[in-house]
Amino acid sequence: MAALDVVVVATALPTLQTQLGASLADLEWTINAYNLVFGGLMLTGAALGDRFGRRRMYVLGLLVFVLGSAMAALSPGTGTLIAARVVQGAGAAMLVPLTLTLISDAFPAEKRGAAIGIWGGITGLGVAAGPVVGGAIVQGLSWQWIFWINVPIGVVSLVLSAFLLRESRGPRPQLDLVGLVLAALALFALTWAPVRAPSAGWGSGEVIGALIAGIVFMAGFLAWERRAPYPMLPLAYFKRRAFSTANAVVFFQQISLIGSLFMITQLFQTGLGYDPLGAGLRILVWTAMPMLVAPVAGALSDKFGNKPFMLFGLLLQGAGLGWLAAAVHTGVGYGSLVIPLIIAGIGIAMCFPTVANAVVAAVPVEDSGVAAGTNNAVRDVGGVFGVAVLAAVFVANGDYSSPARFVDGFKAAEAVAAGVALVGVIWALLAPNKEQAMAEAPAPPAAQLVEGKAVGAA
Repeated sequence: MAALDVVVVATALPTLQTQLGASLADLEWTINAYNLVFGGLMLTGAALGDRFGRRRMYVLGLLVFVLGSAMAALSPGTGTLIAARVVQGAGAAMLVPLTLTLISDAFPAEKRGAAIGIWGGITGLGVAAGPVVGGAIVQGLSWQWIFWINVPIGVVSLVLSAFLLRESRGPRPQLDLVGLVLAALALFALTWAPVRAPSAGWGSGEVIGALIAGIVFMAGFLAWERRAPYPMLPLAYFKRRAFSTANAVVFFQQISLIGSLFMITQLFQTGLGYDPLGAGLRILVWTAMPMLVAPVAGALSDKFGNKPFMLFGLLLQGAGLGWLAAAVHTGVGYGSLVIPLIIAGIGIAMCFPTVANAVVAAVPVEDSGVAAGTNNAVRDVGGVFGVAVLAAVFVANGDYSSPARFVDGFKAAEAVAAGVALVGVIWALLAPNKEQAMAEAPAPPAAQLVEGKAVGAA
């Protein structure tokens, strides 16, 4: 549902532009308001689950997400819609990282890759269905129903979760309140900068100030975590190559992926003239790949390790998006775009579940919530940078005045997206193979972990 919601909103952007009189900045905020809060509170959501119960906080996250969806559906203008997306982001920050934690708690290590692969496939189903569902709803009903659809699904999910999931908690007896505040402030500032950059300019005092503030708060967070009695993020985990390289890989992948999602959904409507449903159906060859490939990649990673799938996944993602940028021109036929979209989609699908599996497998199972929260926070910050960077490249090379001008901006933006994916390949090359990853991730004694000595003294 969370994945579906991001893509559904992206599909509805041209409709929001016309019906609500939304500017480019307004369109970015409908995506980034969600991502800003989602990324800023991700570690907080994981830590609250560890302290107060993962099932309990998961259900609470679903409730907040549903309330935000209802608010969005009732929004009379872009300001209210953006505020509702903030509420949705807060709910998602609690529920999304806990999905991986609950799965890791339920499955033994030798089956976790397959389970996370299925998780990736279900997420892929949300992504794949998003353009089609969004297009059908926007065209057949109204844009408000892209949010109303979450309400019955969310209510049923939270009731079933409350009764069917088992409760579990993390190893720390106390909540790291100082760490929570510093992490939230750091992530908020670091996501605020790219969100505001397209409007204010990368050289503006606001953006530079936000980047500096984010760096200062992050430095304060890291300094505090070194001496905190019960650190929310044990820094020694970053010494493990599987943990650090996987987080770097997902950062660059998401810059490329979410930025491309923002542009491609508009290309088929604004640049090529398809209606919302027609655009959604044509994008399906790209977005359906995670649903089809992610479960297979996740299962095979248990046998071959995560590195090959991260490496070749990023290569395919970069190659496909680069091919797409070269193939697009005014009046281009859909058939010329199918193969590059499929290639890029397969690459995304190979990388997505194996990154999550690598991060979770690099830490003791009782700290899977910390690992999932960290990975999701890094992923979301990357997505915010992706929308901001590609929007800036688009504006520098094109605009919405005509299909030809849109295509000019799109080609430049997607060329950058392809290059960013290939930068991620460097980090994938540095990732450990299966044997190395298993050797460097021994589970520390539970008593030491609780005391904060085994992993908190880095």
